[in-house]
Amino acid sequence: MSAQPTVQYAATGTYSRNILGPAFFEMSDLKVAGTAGLSISPEFTALTQSPCVVTANETLTVKIQIKFNKSPLTSLLMCLGTDVYVRFVFEGVGGDASEKDVEVMLTTVQDQYAYELIWTGTPQRAQMKPGLYAIASVAQIGPVRHDCSQPIIGYGYLAGALLQVCTA
Repeated sequence: MSAQPTVQYAATGTYSRNILGPAFFEMSDLKVAGTAGLSISPEFTALTQSPCVVTANETLTVKIQIKFNKSPLTSLLMCLGTDVYVRFVFEGVGGDASEKDVEVMLTTVQDQYAYELIWTGTPQRAQMKPGLYAIASVAQIGPVRHDCSQPIIGYGYLAGALLQVCTA
């Protein structure tokens, strides 16, 4: 163990380079599913039994988990009310499928560090044409609802889910 530093910053104070600690978040569990259940047996699958194949008027849900660390700085940001925006991107793959985006937003609350952001709607409501879609989520964390806030705290990206939209 080294000796006490020889530099004195004040007669009665202490000094720390990292009082508040880092603030960061993790995005995980990007999921998309229609309201249909799983097929009864592996030999028979129909549109009414696949959560990844939806009709234009079938309700579907896209969701993602965002979890923040628990440093003093993050606790302060949660308490101040940080806006969290997630844009779910439906990227059309071939055919008439085109790119469509939907956005959800929430404001953080004190002592809560894990959030699930969910969009529920129909392909018709999102103006999605029949076709295959690759789904990604883009997160923007910030600003904090405070006059002294910096505009954006961080961004995140997660992709990898697929969805097929078909006619009824």
